[in-house]
Amino acid sequence: MKIGIIGTGPVGGSLAKNLAALGHQVKVTNTRQPAELARKAQELGASPATLHDVVQDVDLVFIAVPFKVIDEFPKDLFRSLPPEVIVVDTGNYYPFRDEKIEALEQGQPESVLAAEQLGRPLLKAFNNLLAETIASGGTAPGTPGRIALSIAGDDERAKQILSDLCNDFGFDVVDGGSLADSWRQQPGTPAYCTELTAPELTHALANAVPGKAPQIRDQIISELLQREAWPTREEVVAGNRARQLGKS
Repeated sequence: MKIGIIGTGPVGGSLAKNLAALGHQVKVTNTRQPAELARKAQELGASPATLHDVVQDVDLVFIAVPFKVIDEFPKDLFRSLPPEVIVVDTGNYYPFRDEKIEALEQGQPESVLAAEQLGRPLLKAFNNLLAETIASGGTAPGTPGRIALSIAGDDERAKQILSDLCNDFGFDVVDGGSLADSWRQQPGTPAYCTELTAPELTHALANAVPGKAPQIRDQIISELLQREAWPTREEVVAGNRARQLGKS
């Protein structure tokens, strides 16, 4: 596949590197100067591109930037893309970083607002895995305890294509429902960064409680910011499981 990725941070970089290793044609963009972007792209096995070029002549686009950045994209960036191009939102809203966005504070699902801002349909995926999990947590199909991710969206064809890609990437996939249901995999929910198997993730999505996740999300972030050292992947997952699933 031809894949464009906006953002080369922990999530975007992990996606780019692993997808390029699978043989896909990957191009990336970020806000750095061209020479620095070129070095980063080479490191990831991808090609550098401008923001406008990264979404052209591709089958799929991953958006991997802080949520507040989406509204800063040129308004015509996605509206002119062919309808068959799949656009995937991998991000999450964190008020301490993105500043408070009133629509989200009132409960609108993050990716529903993102789709409105971009003027085209989206899928929500990879947002409920840690960047380190994306980078190295994938395993072969059938592996006991294989980690699952959820995909929310309204286009069944697009969801199937992305599901196949995720399976190649090393993860089982659970249908997260419509884009309006994507709140069930947002920060603070049982499905968020708890590294569950497909049956467990299905149960977690079903058990999400409307309005409960933001308080849990903010409590976890507050505790993390008070730490002298950032916790390991295992510590983050254990903490999330304890807080969001009520078990260690």
